[in-house]
Amino acid sequence: MRDVKNFLMDEDGQGMVEYGLIIGLVAIVVIGALTLLGPKIGGLFNKAGDALNNAGH
Repeated sequence: MRDVKNFLMDEDGQGMVEYGLIIGLVAIVVIGALTLLGPKIGGLFNKAGDALNNAGH
C-alpha cells in the first residue's frame, strides 16, 4: 500500500509536462504571429531584393 501511495505522490514527470505545455503555447503564438505578419515581411524582403537588383543595373 505504501508503494502505491508513493507512486501517486511522485511529481517527477509533472515538470516535463508543464514545459511541454509552455513550448506548445509558444509555438501557437509564433505560428499566429507569422500567419498575420507573413505577407508584410515577405513584401519587405521583396522590396529589398528589388532594390538590390536595380542597384546592380
